[in-house]
This record gives sequence, C-alpha cells and structure tokens, in this order.
Amino acid sequence: MTDAALARTDLGEARSRARPAIGRRAADTVSVIDSLADFLALRDEWDALFARAALPHQVFQSHAFLRHWAAHYLDRGDGLRILTARRAGRLAMVWPLVRRARFGVVRLRFMGAPVAQFGDVLVEPGPDQNDLLAAGWAALPGLGADMLEIRKLRADSALARSGALGAAPALHTERAPFAELAPRVGADGPSLAYPARERSNHRRRLRRLAERGALGFERHEPGPEAARLARSAVAMKQAALLRHGVIAPAVTDPRFAAFFAGFAADAAGGSSLRAAVVTCDGLAIAIDLALDCKGVSFGHVNATHPDHERGGVGRILVHHSFASALARGSRRFDLLAPADAYKIEHADGFVAVEDFVLPLSLKGRLLGRLGLNRLRPLAKRAAGALPGGLARRLTMWSAGAKG
Repeated sequence: MTDAALARTDLGEARSRARPAIGRRAADTVSVIDSLADFLALRDEWDALFARAALPHQVFQSHAFLRHWAAHYLDRGDGLRILTARRAGRLAMVWPLVRRARFGVVRLRFMGAPVAQFGDVLVEPGPDQNDLLAAGWAALPGLGADMLEIRKLRADSALARSGALGAAPALHTERAPFAELAPRVGADGPSLAYPARERSNHRRRLRRLAERGALGFERHEPGPEAARLARSAVAMKQAALLRHGVIAPAVTDPRFAAFFAGFAADAAGGSSLRAAVVTCDGLAIAIDLALDCKGVSFGHVNATHPDHERGGVGRILVHHSFASALARGSRRFDLLAPADAYKIEHADGFVAVEDFVLPLSLKGRLLGRLGLNRLRPLAKRAAGALPGGLARRLTMWSAGAKG
C-alpha cells in the first residue's frame, strides 16, 4: 500500500476493524489523564489492572517503568494524554500516551520512548475487550493530534491482535528473537541444545578468563548495588559504541544512564529490573540488565568491559544471563529487536515488531500523502550505513554535546 493509501486509512476505519458496533457503555467511560499528579495517583489501580491483564512484554507499560520514565524523559514540551476506561467503576483499559508538538506537527506516541522496547495498550481480557479498544480508538481524534505513532508494536500485542490496524502498512519491520530457557541452560553453561563446538569453546573461554583472575557469577535484585551496576553497564555500552563508531543517541543521552540507575535502585517501588554479572577478581567485567515479567525476561542492556571485549566474555555473559533468568523463574528470555547475528545463535523463535503512523487530522493525512511519515526510519537506516570513520566522529560529537 502506498503512502497515499495509508493517509486514507483514518481512525474510523481502524475502529470498524476493531469491532463494527461500539457499546455505548464502553464509549461513555473513556477519560483522559493529562497531569503527572493524576498519573501517579493511579498507581494502585494501574498495578491491579497490570496484575490481572498484562502480557509479559507489557512490562514496558507497567506503572513502575513509566513512573521512572516520566521522572527522566517527560519534557516540558510534552503532555500526558493517558486514555483510561472503566467497567463497573474498575479500571479496565489504559492507553499510556504522550502528546508532543514539533515543527507545527502534533504527534501522539506511547509513553516510554526511547527506553521502552515495545508499545501496547493494557486492556482487561473478556468478551468486550474489542469494545474497549474501539472506544479508545474513538477517543484519539479528540486529543488534538495530527498523527499517532506506534513504535515497536509486537505481532502478539493486545493492539495488534485486535485487528484494529487492518491493512495499514508498517513503516519498518524487525524481528525480536527469543530463547526457551529450560532446553538451553546446562549444569555449567550451554546445554546440549548447542553444538559440541560451542560447549567446548565455552569451557575454553572460562579457562582463559580464569587465568586473568578469580571468576564470579552474580545475580542482583533491585537496590543500591543494582543501581551502581546499571550505571557501570551503561558506561560500558557507551564506551563500546564510541570505539566502534555506532551512532546511538538514546544510549549516549545522560538520561539513559540516570533512568536505569533509578529503576534499578527502586526495590520498594516494584522495579522489574534484574542484573546478571560476571566478575574477575571482584571487578564487574560483563553486565546484563534484564526486566522480568510473568515468566519472561527481557534482556535490555548487555555490556562488557573494554579490557575484556575480545575474550569471549560477551558469550559467557549470555549463558550466565540465561541461567540467572531460569533460576529467577523465567521460562523464556526475549533478546529484543533487532535480530542481530549473535542473538540468532540462541533463538528458538521470533516475533515480528513493526512501526506504524496513522493520521488523525487533515494535516496528518497530507503529511502521509507526501511520505513525510517515512523520514524517521529512512534517517535511521542512513545513519546505520555511514562509513565507520564518519560514524565514529559523529558519535564522539554527540557524546560531547550531551556530556
């Protein structure tokens, strides 16, 4: 479908795909939360809905995650536009949206960017689930935006399963690989699911690493030590990006480290972050920051110390992360999009992840016809194709500008 065809796909069509008839009771109960104080006050009800209805990947729509996101990323120019719906007085649906105006265009997008890896809607399961979602679609044009940006929508998300997007084409598609933990975790590293050569190489890497100092394998729950490790992990990641000339503004932004440190520290606030660490003579040389939710771990930040980058420590960390997640009760480890080569080696399956932009106003439809909704993914792909030297200089400039 062309951009012009996408521009003609308005929210009326999307709502009809969700369900032809919208129950009046659903439409009348939708309300908008537009203040930070009201969002914070909804915590207990949000947590209760999350416990009843959330899918594992919706860990990025948990109140705890978004509360820390708001503390670091909610800019003055942004406005919360959280759609909620109730059933018999009980919270039954949440669209966690934020409104942003740039260059005369007003966009709605899901809260959590850029640290949230998947966007979705929390909605109570049941026979009227699609009525609730359709009521949410019906409320979107009243929020005064020109377009709705849906970034990183999983094929198994509540929003995608509803069918509301219909034939709207994805602007960008990736795959999120995942590993089933029980078959992949052995007694002392990779299981028989891996080739004999990989198991042998794992033992060899451990022996070589042990020559440099005593090895340790740790797991940390949220708290002060997890916060310290989170800052170290991000610093390692930033150093690696700089060495390899990879442009990643989200990671080099100081708010990225501050968010993970704050989230990792929040033991009393329901943080889902867990740290798996490989140490050598007591020094953390590889750190994985993962989020646990309902039997699935989501590996978010995976970093190794610069002095150990070539020693295979990254591979050792993957197996330690898997074993740690299994010990915590997770059955699956989601490696997140994109499906990089090192992830594919561990993958037992993939979930499609797509980006969409839907027009909400005449201006939004015109921008769609002009193809301007494709500029961001095109710019991202162009940045990834830059020569290494130029990319490295741009990365250094970006890091210096944000420091």
